Amino acid sequence: MVDDYEPFRRFVCSTLRKRPTLQIVGEASDGVEAVQKAEELKPDLIILDIGLPTLNGIEVARRIYTFSPRSKVIFVTQESSPDVMQATLNLGVWGYVLKTKAGSDLVAAVEAVLLGKRFVSTL
Repeated sequence: MVDDYEPFRRFVCSTLRKRPTLQIVGEASDGVEAVQKAEELKPDLIILDIGLPTLNGIEVARRIYTFSPRSKVIFVTQESSPDVMQATLNLGVWGYVLKTKAGSDLVAAVEAVLLGKRFVSTL
C-alpha cells in the first residue's frame, strides 16, 4: 500500500485487513520507498497513489514492472482525468479507483484484479 497521506493509508489497510484472504506485506509513503519495497517484497498486488513525493506513481509502476512484471497494480487516486486514467491502463495497470469512491470500489477492485480482471471506477 503506497500513499503519502497516512490517514488514507490506514483506511485502505484496515479495509483490506477485513478480508481474511488478503495480507498487507508493506506500506510506503513516497515513490522511491515504494520501488525499494516492491523490489524487496515482490507483492502480488500493489495499491498505489499517483501523486507521490520523490517519484510519481506512474513512474513507480513503470519501474516495478521492470523487475516484478507479475505484480498487479491498482491506482487509488484523486486524479479523475480520462487521459491520465487511459495512460495508466496503457502502461498495464489492472485497476483505477478514484479516492472519492474507495469506500465502495476498493474491495471490488481488489477482488476483480486478483481474479485477473481489470477494474475502473466510473469517472
